[in-house]
Amino acid sequence: MFEFDQYLGFLAFLTILTIGFWIMIFLLTFVIPYWLGGNLIELYKEKRDAKRAKLKEEEQ
Repeated sequence: MFEFDQYLGFLAFLTILTIGFWIMIFLLTFVIPYWLGGNLIELYKEKRDAKRAKLKEEEQ
């Protein structure tokens, strides 16, 4: 069957595979939506501020 070294290698492989799987799940469900949401909010704030500045400039 397996020798001890092969068993440790197999366990290391499964550990790395499992860690990679959970990191991908974490990135896809939390980090990327958080990053996109923050960028969209900042873009909206910049456009809103530019619009306000243009309106103030037209008033004067």
